[in-house]
Amino acid sequence: MKKLIYILLLLPLFAISQEKITGTILEDNASKNPLPGANVFWLGTKVGNVTDFDGNFSIPYKEEYKKLVISFVGYKTDTLTVLNAKPIKHRLKPTSELEEVEITAKQKTMGTSYLSSQNIITVSSDELLKAACCNLSESFETNPSIDVNFADAVTGTRQIKMLGLTSPYILIATENIPSIRGASQAFGLSFIPGTWVESIQITKGAGSVVNGYESIAGQINTELVKPKTDNKLFVNLYGASSTRLELNTHFNTKVSDKWDTGFYIHGNTQQKKHDVNNDGFIDMPLYNQVNFMNRWQYINPEKGLVSFINLKYLNDEKQTGQINFDPDRDKLTTNYWGSEIDTERFEVSAKLGYVNPELPWQSLSIQTAFSGHQQDSYFGLNQYDIEHNSLYTNIMYNTIIGDSRHKIKTGISYTYDHYDEFVNTLNYERTENSIGAFMEYNYFNLDKLNITAGLRVDRHNLLGTFVTPRLHMRYTTWEKGVFRASAGRGKRSANIFAENQKLFSTSRTINILNNTGEIYGLDPEIAWNYGVSFLQGFRLFNRKAEITADFYRTDFKNQVVVDYENAQEVNFYNLEGDSYANSFQVELNYEPLDRFNTRIAYKNYDVKTQYTSGKLEKPLTPKHRFFANASYETQVKNNSNWKFDATYNWLGEQRFSSTANNPAQYMLPDYSPTLATLNAQVTKVFSPKFEVYLGGENITNVRQDNPIVSADNPFGSSFDTTFVYGPIFGANYYAGLRYKIK
Repeated sequence: MKKLIYILLLLPLFAISQEKITGTILEDNASKNPLPGANVFWLGTKVGNVTDFDGNFSIPYKEEYKKLVISFVGYKTDTLTVLNAKPIKHRLKPTSELEEVEITAKQKTMGTSYLSSQNIITVSSDELLKAACCNLSESFETNPSIDVNFADAVTGTRQIKMLGLTSPYILIATENIPSIRGASQAFGLSFIPGTWVESIQITKGAGSVVNGYESIAGQINTELVKPKTDNKLFVNLYGASSTRLELNTHFNTKVSDKWDTGFYIHGNTQQKKHDVNNDGFIDMPLYNQVNFMNRWQYINPEKGLVSFINLKYLNDEKQTGQINFDPDRDKLTTNYWGSEIDTERFEVSAKLGYVNPELPWQSLSIQTAFSGHQQDSYFGLNQYDIEHNSLYTNIMYNTIIGDSRHKIKTGISYTYDHYDEFVNTLNYERTENSIGAFMEYNYFNLDKLNITAGLRVDRHNLLGTFVTPRLHMRYTTWEKGVFRASAGRGKRSANIFAENQKLFSTSRTINILNNTGEIYGLDPEIAWNYGVSFLQGFRLFNRKAEITADFYRTDFKNQVVVDYENAQEVNFYNLEGDSYANSFQVELNYEPLDRFNTRIAYKNYDVKTQYTSGKLEKPLTPKHRFFANASYETQVKNNSNWKFDATYNWLGEQRFSSTANNPAQYMLPDYSPTLATLNAQVTKVFSPKFEVYLGGENITNVRQDNPIVSADNPFGSSFDTTFVYGPIFGANYYAGLRYKIK
C-alpha cells in the first residue's frame, strides 16, 4: 500500500507539458492585496488550480477553453471570457449576502464526485422519489452499492449491507451526527421517514475520522430537509395492496428574518393479517408508528452564523406471529407463537456553525445530540428489553495553511452511552464513555491531486486508549478519469443482542463463549479496510456516460463471530483465525436519449469467516449480484409531465448455515436458489403543486417457499425464522399522491 501511495504522489511529476495561462487574483480594494487560495478552473472541465500565497496561479490552456471561473468563499464568483494565453489580472468583489443561484442544467439524481478524495455517492431527493421510499431502510432500492433484504421472516425488519458487511459495520449518521447505533441498530432505519430526507451521502470504505472511530465498511449520512428551503406545505399520502397506509405532512413557516421552523408529522399503519404461503404465520407484522419532528433553522450571514435545533419523538408498535395469536390471551405462553415490539424514542440535537466574515476560510462548528430509547419486546417465550441513553458532542475547527490548497480540520468529540438490557432471566448493564481528539489534513489541487489524511486518538473507559488512522487519495489520470485509493482502521464494541434481535425469533440456545472481555465478556472488534476505485466519464454515441469500478477488502484483526452453524444454538465468541470481506463492483451509467437514464451494475462478494467448525462463507450473502435501473421523463409541457422508473435485481445463490442437527423434515440444502425481482413506478406530475404515483414491488411475484423452519412446531427445538433470502409476501402494489405549496 505504501509503495502505491508513493507512486501516486510522483505521478504529477511526469505530466505532459502543455501551454499555460498565468495570472494574479487580488482583493477588490486599493491596497492591491493578493487573494491566496482562490479557485481557478475552466468551465465545463475538471482542469483547475488555486492561487498561491501571492495570489498567483498557473493553469493549462487549450484553444477550446473559453470560460475561466474564479471563486473564493466570501467573494462573488466571476466568469471571464479568455481569447488567448495572455496573463490575467483580476479582482474579486467581497459579498456578505447569500446570492440566489439559478441552475439551468439538469442535475443528476445520483452520482459520484469527480473532485472528492473519498468515494462518495450522493443520492438526491429526486432519486428517492423513484420508489415508494416510505422510510430510510427503503431508500436504497435504486442504488446498486447497498444491498437490502429482510432480516427474518416475522418482524418485517429490513437490513442493509455494504461491501458484504451488515449495518453495524457502517457508520450511519443524520447530518453527521451518528444516529443508527446501539439500541436502534435493528429497527432504526425505519424511524427516519423518506419525505424528511433531502439527500444521502454514501461513502465506501474507511470514512472520515471527524465522525468517529466506529466506521469499518463505510458511512451513510442523511441530510434532512431544511425549513428555509422546504415547501411551506407538503402532504404525501400512500396506500398499498398489503393495506399499509402512510401520511406525511410538512408545515414550514418563517418566524423572522433569521429564524425558520418546520413541523414534520409521519404516521403509518398496517392492520390486516396476511398468510400468502399458508404456513400459519402472518407474512408481515401489524404495526402503528407515529413520528414527529420540530426543526428550527437560524441564518445570520452578516455574522457568519448558521444553527439548527431538532426535537424528535417516535412511538412504534409491532405485533407478529401466528395467525391465531392474541397478545391479550397468549403473551409468553405456548398457546400460539407471537411477538410484540414496542419502542419509544426521543431525541434532541443542535448544530451551530460559525464562518469568520473577515477570514472566510476559518470556521467553527459545534454539534450535540441526546437520545433516549426504550424498547420492550418478546418473541415467543424469549423476552428482550433495552433502555439506551446516549449523548454525543463534537467540536470542530476548520482553517487553511498558507492557501486553500491546504486545509485542516481539528477538534474533539465526546460520547456517552448507558445500556440496560434484560435478556430472558439475565440483566446486562453497562456504561461506555469516550473522549477523542482528531486532526484531518486535506491537500486539494483541482488540476490533479486531492489527499485527505486523518488521525484520531480516543480514550474509552472499556476499550482503553487507541489510535485511528484514515487516508484517502484522488488522482486525476486524464480528463474525466479519476483514480481513488483509501485505507483506514475501525474499532467498535458489539451490541450483540440489539444488533442480532432476529435470534430471539428462534428456539436456539444463546451462548457467549468468552468471559474475559469488557463487554458481554467479549473483546472489541477491530478491522482494516483498503480500497481502490476508478471513475471514467466519456461520451458514447455522443451521449454522456460514466463507468466506475471499485474493489474493497476488509480484514478483521478481531471480530465478534455470530455463529449459527449449530441449528440449535447461536454462539458468540471472539475470532480465532481469519475473517475478511472482498467486494468488487463495476457500474455503468448512460443516457442514451434525452431524459432517459440507465444504470447497470455487477457485484461480486467473497466474505469468509473462521468459525469453530471451519472457514466458511458468510451465510445469506450472495456471491454474485446483477442490478439494472432505467428511468425516463417526458418533456415538461404546461408544467406537466410523466415519469417512469424500473429496477431489476438478480441475486445468486446464498449459503444457508448448517441445519444438519435438525430432524430430516427440517433440514435445508446448502444453498438457496437464485432469484430475481422487478420493481416499477409511474408518476404523473399535473403541476408544480400536485402529482400522483402508482407502483409495484416484486411485480413478478417471486416468493421464498417455507421461509420459517418448523413453522408447524414453533416451540420445538428446530424453530427458526432467520433463513430468509428473498421476498415472503410476493407482489405488492401501491399508489399515492403528493401535494405541495412553495
